[in-house]
Amino acid sequence: MTTALITGSTAGIGAAFARRLAAQGHNLVLVARDAKRLGEQATELHDRHGIEAEVLAADLSTEEGIAAVEQRLGDRTHPVDLLVNNAGFGNKGRYLEVSMADELTMLKVHIEAVLRLTSAATESMRSRGRGGVINVASVAAFVPRGTYGASKAWVVQFTQGAARDLGGSGVRLMALCPGFVRTEFHQRAGMGTDNIPGWMWLDADKLVAAALADLARGKTVSIPDPRYKALMGVVKLTPRGLLGGVSSRTGRKYGPQ
Repeated sequence: MTTALITGSTAGIGAAFARRLAAQGHNLVLVARDAKRLGEQATELHDRHGIEAEVLAADLSTEEGIAAVEQRLGDRTHPVDLLVNNAGFGNKGRYLEVSMADELTMLKVHIEAVLRLTSAATESMRSRGRGGVINVASVAAFVPRGTYGASKAWVVQFTQGAARDLGGSGVRLMALCPGFVRTEFHQRAGMGTDNIPGWMWLDADKLVAAALADLARGKTVSIPDPRYKALMGVVKLTPRGLLGGVSSRTGRKYGPQ
């Protein structure tokens, strides 16, 4: 049986990954900040699917949290075969409306943690000649829209570059770029969602199924829904100057309220 480590595993996309991978027979290492929720999640998945579910309470906005997960990923006696870097959050407010401390915390979680955990995982995977990493980004990575989008653009570029550098090693890396997904993400950030059209919402379980299929196909970027694939196709054809104005207006209409 293989083992998958999932950060931000207790809710949303992370929980959907945990459910699907457990149902497929993978053992899990579940990582999140809330030890109580982790324990409940591990018990449920073990009882339902008969897999082993290890818990690791860690805050990836801290040095101690990142180091603890790095250490687990580097444990070659209990190797991790799939890493899902899913932990993340959004700040409510435009640039200069959010405190610098909050901006830097976002960068630590979205960039530093992703870099360090991916590196810890792939070093071990490369030595075994197999493994996979899914770094959860966002379609916001493809439009000029604030610090969140910029951090997710880094995730996409980093993942694609690392995938090329590790080509032929047996290790696959993929950036997952979903659109709006019904999770706790917006609630935690204090963002209203009533103004987002129903057609823009994605189902987390379907998204995860599509993402895992794309990883198996060897894709380095996954936009797991035809609606968002079409939207991103339009984005690629739109001049950057015009796109900046459109994304700003769209952000005011569909963004934090």
